[in-house]
Amino acid sequence: MTGPRRLGATDSKNRGLLLDAAERLILREGYAAVTSRRVAAEAGVKAQLVHYYFRTMDDLFLEVYRRRAEQGIERFATAMEVHRTLRTVWRFGTDLRGATFNIEFVALANHRKAIRDEIARYAKRFREMQLEAIASILRDQGVSPDACPPVVVLLAMTGVTQVMALEAALGVTDGHREMVEFVDGWLDDPGRLRTATAKRHTNSGPATSDLP
Repeated sequence: MTGPRRLGATDSKNRGLLLDAAERLILREGYAAVTSRRVAAEAGVKAQLVHYYFRTMDDLFLEVYRRRAEQGIERFATAMEVHRTLRTVWRFGTDLRGATFNIEFVALANHRKAIRDEIARYAKRFREMQLEAIASILRDQGVSPDACPPVVVLLAMTGVTQVMALEAALGVTDGHREMVEFVDGWLDDPGRLRTATAKRHTNSGPATSDLP
């Protein structure tokens, strides 16, 4: 019996070039464009090197996703340390390149269980960080979690950015700038947020005029 095939070092320069190349292809042309030949050509290396560093293309996809996910978690943590506000959480989510990357991987995950499981694992980890930050921010602003649940704030932000990313991928950006500016205005005014959530909490139903 022979042992597992030896792979190239994880800190190799060529391995990093291949990961960079695969990520660029995903963002530029979608996950379907990522083949061993296309990745090697994009990286400027021999095609054989792809499988020298990654046993399968799924392994390559997983490493591309893990690397970007870890970078995103690190950037979010740093951003929260520097400026812990809802506006920072919102702005972090309006990175449409990041949203496009995630959309491509969700599409890929429909066909690859291992990738789906990995996306779910990172999504849960990141959501916990976001919810903790949002809950802390709302608490500091005097907003009751009963009046404005942190998970509702998070899903509202995520939903808007995902829709904008989907539309932007189609070349449709009408209203995107206005949406970003409108939400920015809301999040820059904690008093307005407290007032709106207090009204919704005391009334039997939400007042349409108070909705952001």
